[in-house]
Amino acid sequence: MSRVQTGLETLINDFPEKIRGARIGVVCHPASVDAELRHALDVLQAAGARIIAIFGPEHGARGEAQDMEGVADLSLDPRLKVPVHSLYGATFDSLTPRREQLEGLDTLVIDLQDVGARYYTFVWTMALCMAAAGQVGVRVLVCDRPNPLDGLTTEGNLIKPGFESFVGLHPLPNRHGLTPGEIARYVQQCRGVECELDILPLRGWRREMYFEETGLPWVYPSPNMPTVDTALVYPGLCLVEATELSEGRGTCKPFEVAGAPDVDPEALAAELSRQNLAGCRFRPLYFRPQFQKHAGKTCGGVQIHITDRRKFDAYAVGVAFLQSVRCVAPHAFAWREKPYEFVADIPAIDLLAGDDRLRRALERDADLADLAAEWARERAVFEEMRRECWLY
Repeated sequence: MSRVQTGLETLINDFPEKIRGARIGVVCHPASVDAELRHALDVLQAAGARIIAIFGPEHGARGEAQDMEGVADLSLDPRLKVPVHSLYGATFDSLTPRREQLEGLDTLVIDLQDVGARYYTFVWTMALCMAAAGQVGVRVLVCDRPNPLDGLTTEGNLIKPGFESFVGLHPLPNRHGLTPGEIARYVQQCRGVECELDILPLRGWRREMYFEETGLPWVYPSPNMPTVDTALVYPGLCLVEATELSEGRGTCKPFEVAGAPDVDPEALAAELSRQNLAGCRFRPLYFRPQFQKHAGKTCGGVQIHITDRRKFDAYAVGVAFLQSVRCVAPHAFAWREKPYEFVADIPAIDLLAGDDRLRRALERDADLADLAAEWARERAVFEEMRRECWLY
């Protein structure tokens, strides 16, 4: 099988003059590697770039921090001896590089592996970096990477005005079918983010590809995204973050496993199975998270087993999971009330769902068929528009 070439490799193999001798900042994380697992920092330095600064998104440049855990700046990278700036601190303002952190740079290189769901914050770090770089005249160079969930399928609905946040700064569906480079093009061309943008494309990637078909190694881009299967369920099961149920963090199967204490796993699996959701099966189980929600407590829940990726709709399954827990264990269900991704005045479920329609429908125990039809109409408009931003 021929291997896909990442944007990082395109840069080094085909356009090294773009960074040779340039003073660059690099936005990266542990999955910023080439096919030989060499990190972008090493690859760029070996190609002649002068790395002046490193920027780490959520979870940090080294990827050790858990979700929504603030990361402090490092004084110097221990190997390269250059400043490491955090783009995920204690406030929303900390998500954007400051003017003084960009001064002296010729180019800001962004090389971040996304997972194809709009809640995953790395593409929004990219968008904020683009805007900040544009204000100070620093060129942005985005090294594209594959969407691991394919570049065709969409799920869910678009964000409505007033519900923007760091889990969705611009109106994309929950599963968007775009690469990071295409999202960069989208926020520039369709959302008015101004900067000098240069996208280094993939070579050999086709829109129907899942990640395993690329021939590239999977490096988990955040602590709770260990496998491609995790990424496949994430566009739906991330909704569980907006509740006091466990989304499986603290287990070896985050997002594939979900539940809570006092939930009957057999009843939950039976209710989910009754809905005949395509492409998956639900196995009842008990699990005990080692950290985060319900740490050290035995939870009843289900594990989602995907049987057909092409038929599986993660967002539909995530919605069905919330609906089913409310049905079989209403005493165990509660919405998250704490601030979520720097927002305190909008419920987390509304930020993740893109508006308040899903929450209100679930609270009324309403039939969701009409709402699902609305989502499909919204996605159809988006799918037509996004073709303007396709690179492949």
